[in-house]
Amino acid sequence: MWDPHTYLRYGGERSRPFHDLVARVPADRPRAVVDLGCGPGTLTAALAARWPAARVAGLDASPEMIARAATLDTRAEFRVGDVADWRPGPDVDVLVANAVLQWVPGHRELLARWAHELPTGAWLAFQVPGNFAAPSHRALREVARRDRWAGTLGPLLRDAPVDDAVDYAASLTGAGCAVDAWETVYVHLLPAEPAADHPVLRWMEGTALRPVRAALDAAGWADFRAELGVRLAEAYPVRHGQVCFPFRRIFVVARTGARAEENL
Repeated sequence: MWDPHTYLRYGGERSRPFHDLVARVPADRPRAVVDLGCGPGTLTAALAARWPAARVAGLDASPEMIARAATLDTRAEFRVGDVADWRPGPDVDVLVANAVLQWVPGHRELLARWAHELPTGAWLAFQVPGNFAAPSHRALREVARRDRWAGTLGPLLRDAPVDDAVDYAASLTGAGCAVDAWETVYVHLLPAEPAADHPVLRWMEGTALRPVRAALDAAGWADFRAELGVRLAEAYPVRHGQVCFPFRRIFVVARTGARAEENL
């Protein structure tokens, strides 16, 4: 279960990659815009504001997230659905998948399918976290592999569920797209509040720790969380009342059929 309140705890930091991504999509008057993995819908609403003549829709697998999105004052439409099952209609000129594909097994094949099924000249834009080798995720996997939790949590945590920008670019170029791919490391400065949990632990509760929380009972979760918090405090010390939290992200903007057009 996704908790919109927990996810939005660092809403400003989480939304910045989205805005950096869509800023590189130069679509002028798209007919339809789809936001896959739209979460609580606030960023989908930004798409509706940017392209006021387009039909804008958000899709997310979490009923809790869609319920939150439905409360927004926006003309965008929202529905519950599985990203892996989604198929583009003939008028989808912009497809955005922001920080969702890391949760989708087989998403590399999914991207290739979308590249062929979207209309020629459509824009496919996505970003995924590239921080799975960071101290935060190494600590998460190390704690999860301890004897007490290995049987329950081991199958849930993957070392690297995403590719790098080069591999995504090569794959989508092979699917006939013109590709713009890059990586960015954001240094988030997270405030360390007195008597509060470590800020990186609080960040991870909104995303990476969600399957861990779902798999453990209350006592197990409390113990796991406490041990992970100790390790995170060692890896990310508090300095001047804040924690520096580097976060690598991988971006791709692809235009479908563009390479074939260039070769005509």
